[in-house]
Amino acid sequence: MHGTVYKSTGSWYTVKATDGNFYECRIKGKFRLKGIKSTNPISVGDNVIFEIETIGDETIGVISDIQDRKNYIIRKSVKLSKQTHIIASNLDQVFLMITLNNPKTYTIFIDRFLVAAQAYDIPAILLFNKIDTYDEDELLEVKFLASIYRDIGYTCIGISAKSGKNVDKVKELMLGKTSMFSGNSGVGKSTLINALEPTLNIKTTEISEQHLQGQHTTTFAEMFDLEFDARIIDTPGIKGFGMVDMDKDEIGDYFPEFFKLKGECKFNNCLHLDEPKCAVKDALDDEKVAWGRYNSYVQMITGEEDSHRTR
Repeated sequence: MHGTVYKSTGSWYTVKATDGNFYECRIKGKFRLKGIKSTNPISVGDNVIFEIETIGDETIGVISDIQDRKNYIIRKSVKLSKQTHIIASNLDQVFLMITLNNPKTYTIFIDRFLVAAQAYDIPAILLFNKIDTYDEDELLEVKFLASIYRDIGYTCIGISAKSGKNVDKVKELMLGKTSMFSGNSGVGKSTLINALEPTLNIKTTEISEQHLQGQHTTTFAEMFDLEFDARIIDTPGIKGFGMVDMDKDEIGDYFPEFFKLKGECKFNNCLHLDEPKCAVKDALDDEKVAWGRYNSYVQMITGEEDSHRTR
């Protein structure tokens, strides 16, 4: 039987078969993915082949094969630094939810996420949530931040998951597609998903007053079929987004504004650091490239994994 993984708890997988029925499945043996040392060999969104087996009174599905993925979002495993964690696969687009504060989303986190999406040709949309809670100065800061990414070519939308502001715009972008929603813990993913599809009634938790950080309300990634012809993948809130190993000379290619200028650099292998006649550095001086984006790039190039707390 063929099906799509809708939920993964690490040992059990909920699979929706092509006949529309859901089956609880386990993996048959060990999966060895091509060159990927992953903590989860199967992820939500995977298309799999499985068989039904009856053991005593129990009927379970046994996954025997994973079909080729068209893409996936991957990050370093939190506890096992040498391994990776595939968040979701076979995506049409990803939404990254951002909050200015309560909790604060750092630009290095945004840029790492966008590089990961760009590396696998997954369109990314930035949602600036909780705009109904900001004062005038904070709104200006949000607009400035959004303008940086909008100028690069990313779609940016200011929303309020709680009040419903611009939720209809998010719905329009989701029609007929499989979308993943991600962001720091507490940015309002569950609240937004409930606004998009109230019947799901996903659990939400208030922000910790002491640390202004979100409490993890989503434990495992899970996909849902929505009534308006869309599929959504809700993911656990994450505090950091560790980059999976990339060659230094390719990271700049995943910054669209750098890639456009690459051909104008004196050296073909320019890393945009200390090389002479670097078009990216010249654009930086001319304020055509944002310093925040460049600082994120330098941190990724130099491997400063703990620098995600700088803005």
